[in-house]
Amino acid sequence: MKLGFVGSGAITEAVITGLMKSRSDISAVVVSPRSAHIASRLAAKFPLVRVGMDNQDVIDSADIVFLAIRPQIAEEVIAELRFREHMQVVSFIAAVQIETLASWIKVPVTITRTIPLPFVAELQGATAIYPPNDLIADLFSPLGVAVQAKDLKQYNLFGAASALMATYFGLLETSARWLEAEGMSYDQASSYLRQLFGGLSHVTGASQAQSFEEMASEFSTKGGLNEQVFTEFIDNGGTKALTLALESVLRRIEQR
Repeated sequence: MKLGFVGSGAITEAVITGLMKSRSDISAVVVSPRSAHIASRLAAKFPLVRVGMDNQDVIDSADIVFLAIRPQIAEEVIAELRFREHMQVVSFIAAVQIETLASWIKVPVTITRTIPLPFVAELQGATAIYPPNDLIADLFSPLGVAVQAKDLKQYNLFGAASALMATYFGLLETSARWLEAEGMSYDQASSYLRQLFGGLSHVTGASQAQSFEEMASEFSTKGGLNEQVFTEFIDNGGTKALTLALESVLRRIEQR
């Protein structure tokens, strides 16, 4: 299996790193020279990776092509490339629909949209895939879990959920700064919160049969401190703000 990546940014690096750790059936990977420092780093780290002469070289060398291009320049880049009929084309471009990509590519290919997250590098990612494509799902499954969306609405919902990452880190930062304001050093607060939330993340992954509500109840004593914080979070509009933010992001995604 030969893979080509048009665009060599952070997500490309994460996906290739995960694939090199988890797959033995990949014979070659060709990456775009555009982000030279990332491309050269990948080539130096993995013997199967080489930097293409240009984007057309990436296309010509690959069985499966991944489009990891910024939406602002996607049409300009893709329209200049010559694709082979019936190629597998995987798009990481969040803002571009399949019909639009097809109009730029101009020959019949199989296009699959995906949302790989940075954690695929550590084989911990959850990658949403649309439309369902067993070949692409099989490729991403060893990188954590591949979730095939049954329709565009579901895929867009996965996209909205993936926008929670900055909020997660923002919650940690807010908590660390509060601890700092109360007299603890930021480094000590950060160390404690990393361990606390890392442990919670482990429990979440290991408790697949439990709902989040059940886990919240399990980690809250009736009338205790955990229950108090969550109750005040709800009463002060925390869950409402989160819901409104997700609805807003979904509208933005669906309007693209």
